[in-house]
Amino acid sequence: MSFPIGYRTLKTAIAAPLAILIAQAFQLEFYISAGILAVLCIKVTKKKSIVSSWERFAACLIGIGFAFLFFEGIAYHPLVLGLLLLAFIPTLVALKLKEGVITSAVIILHFLMIKDFSVSIVLNELAIIIIGIGMALVMNLYMPSMEFQLKKYQDDVEKNFETILKEFSRFLREGESDWDGKEIVTVDRLIKEAKSLAFRDVENHLTRHENQYYNYFKMREKQYEILGRVMPVITSLDHTYVQSFRIADFLDDLADAIHPGNTAQRFLDELERMRTTFRNMDLPKDRDEFETRSSLHYFLLEMEQYLILKRYFKARD
Repeated sequence: MSFPIGYRTLKTAIAAPLAILIAQAFQLEFYISAGILAVLCIKVTKKKSIVSSWERFAACLIGIGFAFLFFEGIAYHPLVLGLLLLAFIPTLVALKLKEGVITSAVIILHFLMIKDFSVSIVLNELAIIIIGIGMALVMNLYMPSMEFQLKKYQDDVEKNFETILKEFSRFLREGESDWDGKEIVTVDRLIKEAKSLAFRDVENHLTRHENQYYNYFKMREKQYEILGRVMPVITSLDHTYVQSFRIADFLDDLADAIHPGNTAQRFLDELERMRTTFRNMDLPKDRDEFETRSSLHYFLLEMEQYLILKRYFKARD
């Protein structure tokens, strides 16, 4: 059995021993704690790593202050530690620094163990904090590119969209289908996974606030919702109705044109021509034809929104 090693695991395995070795080389007391800090500050994205590092650094500084007030002001005793934590932890939560509770507690315990608060000890603790957090930040400067994975998700989503539209078309032509609809479920899963990955990619670029892939998958998510709404309409249409074949042709063409490029306007023009044709038809002869026309009108409105979403997405490029 093979166990894949992720980048975060690899970076943690490198950062921790390096932080300990550096702290040990400077002959720091409690040098092992530098490795603990490095492990805690390794995150999945650059942004999360920087935020976590800042929270832990600030919490450690505040922890040193609390250690001075309680241990020097009262006594170096475990019961005093309990009082300190009762005041310290709510303070960190109020300051939105709760990520630093564990690391700062480690620093506080060092003062309790030594039972002293000299300048040299404070400098020792600051050095441990800087080495541990600094090593984690250095390791997190490198984040692997997600371009290949995001492009793969894009291709998979488009292939499933193509299948869905082709199946809609086939049903309109034949009036029945053995399609199991698995692509509907697959697309939902792919889009959720792709959005999550694209969001991580945003957080790996500190000066970037949005990701073109994330916008793309948001657009496809909205189109997916539209396809879910028109599916009952498609299945309710009479396949013998003459306009059903024109819609089937439209869906086939649309399926063949699914790609990241901009083809929306061409299909919007085709929709408008279809709408004009339907408008110029004779009035419905019976209730069934009236209901069919209503379904067609609803279908055209929904597909118009489907295409506008794509046109708007490309307009933002």
